[in-house]
Amino acid sequence: MQASSTDTPQNNPKIPDQETVEFAQKVFQLVRSGYADILAPMLERGLPANLCNHKGDSLLMLASYHGHIDTARLLLEFGADPEMRNDQGQTPIAGAAFKGNVPMVQLLLEHGADVEGASPDGKTALMLAAMFNRTDIVELLIAKGADLHARAANGMTALDAARVMGAPDTVAQLEQLLQ
Repeated sequence: MQASSTDTPQNNPKIPDQETVEFAQKVFQLVRSGYADILAPMLERGLPANLCNHKGDSLLMLASYHGHIDTARLLLEFGADPEMRNDQGQTPIAGAAFKGNVPMVQLLLEHGADVEGASPDGKTALMLAAMFNRTDIVELLIAKGADLHARAANGMTALDAARVMGAPDTVAQLEQLLQ
């Protein structure tokens, strides 16, 4: 249902007031910047660890994507869901794989991230790592059980994706594994 022009925070509880919007923006910026020490007391006082922004990005998604491992660890300790998807259907492990952050991928896997979790188009973290020549991530994901033969909705495997994207190191790595 669309909000009407007469909807205000006072007569529609789904519309946050300006103070709440500003607080949420501050929290998201703290996470993007990796200020775990400032975020911790907020979580201790009840800030939801699975808070999401207008794009559906959870705090953990932002911490993972921006490479803030201490912030991600803190959020996970407070119950952040490593499988929570944003509005695009992406998970924190996909963002970490795309960025090539091995410790972040390891942390997410240790806290229950699905090594095979795919986006709506069927791309897995392994496919993203392969596409962007992230050999260390490919190695880690395969060691944790990622399926080399998984196919995205377009029929491509991780090896196919690496070839299309011109990722020579992961092409060689995956060809070796498939022999």
